[in-house]
Amino acid sequence: MKLTTFSGGIALAVFLAFGSYANESISVIESSHSSADNVLIQKSALNRHYKEGADLIKNTYESQLYTLPAFKEGHYGLRMYRQTLDDKYSAAVWSDMARVANKLNRLSNEVHTLEQIVLYSEKRITSYLDETDERSVRRYNITKHMPEYLYLGVDLLGSMARANEYGLEHKNDEKLREIIRRYDFSHYVSNQDMVKAWAAQLANQVYWLRQLGEQDVVDEFVKTFKDAYPDETDKKLSQQQYGNKLYGMTHIIFGDSEYYQHQVSEKEHQWIYDYFRDNIDTILLRAKEDVIAEVGLTFLLAGLEDDPVVEKTRQAILASIDKEKGMIPSVTGDFDLQYGEHRNVLAIMLLDWQKVNEAPTYIGQPEVFSNLPYGLNSKKL
Repeated sequence: MKLTTFSGGIALAVFLAFGSYANESISVIESSHSSADNVLIQKSALNRHYKEGADLIKNTYESQLYTLPAFKEGHYGLRMYRQTLDDKYSAAVWSDMARVANKLNRLSNEVHTLEQIVLYSEKRITSYLDETDERSVRRYNITKHMPEYLYLGVDLLGSMARANEYGLEHKNDEKLREIIRRYDFSHYVSNQDMVKAWAAQLANQVYWLRQLGEQDVVDEFVKTFKDAYPDETDKKLSQQQYGNKLYGMTHIIFGDSEYYQHQVSEKEHQWIYDYFRDNIDTILLRAKEDVIAEVGLTFLLAGLEDDPVVEKTRQAILASIDKEKGMIPSVTGDFDLQYGEHRNVLAIMLLDWQKVNEAPTYIGQPEVFSNLPYGLNSKKL
């Protein structure tokens, strides 16, 4: 019995990493099958192992999903709904809607004047004062000069965009849009220090602004990002900054897809896909599992499932699953469900990718929206 190699020995690596859980060898007995047949058989076996890994994590999270905070519950449920269109995630989506409604209710009623926004933002930024990690220090040092960004970008835009994706809007939508229009977002996206502190968040926000039909500063952000992170300086970047660069690039793709709702064009983001292909081995060595999974997902969003990058990221993510705990731990070995939700739902999607779906929406899946939280209405056509 001999193991026929597939994608540079990936079959063997996956078997060694995860075969004991699957209880099934990927070995192929060389017989009258052609080499091409063996490759197809092994690819099918690999995909079964990937799905088994995804199912293991799903069982862990879905048995305790409604013990998580609303944000985490909604983050998980919405992504799984968009992948599967399974109504069992409807309650988690409703929790996300309620969270969005509560945020927009508060901002539109209590935090809308210039003075209120300043006070709100200054209170938000104090949360970084006692933090000493590089990310928090960077965020504090730059955002203290423009604290309203925490209100505008981090709190307001994300909630408005999510409501918009659902086909909804807040009852004070015009009032909230007027607040957005007070600020020139170019002020934030043209600042390299802001990019070095908030790359992924800014990538989200420039696409949210475009989605809402407000200011379009996507190209300006991409230019600033490239200037802040030239590829030739990668080796000089700290672990945190290298991760920030990768997060920024993956979130450009995610933002363009409106978070797993639409396929993206590889050609429109060729510089990102070229970088990931050229640097995937370094990424696997230097990046956290969250980022590795996100890199693989960017290829799936472009319809590039057969790209070697996808196989490499799947192999790495599968090997990182703790089979006893049924999840991927943090880099420090922590198994907290709440703090691990992000990396683990990404892992599920990478290992058992379904397809993009523009869902759930008020028109497309009305049963999910039969009881709207106070403050949200169907979007005016």
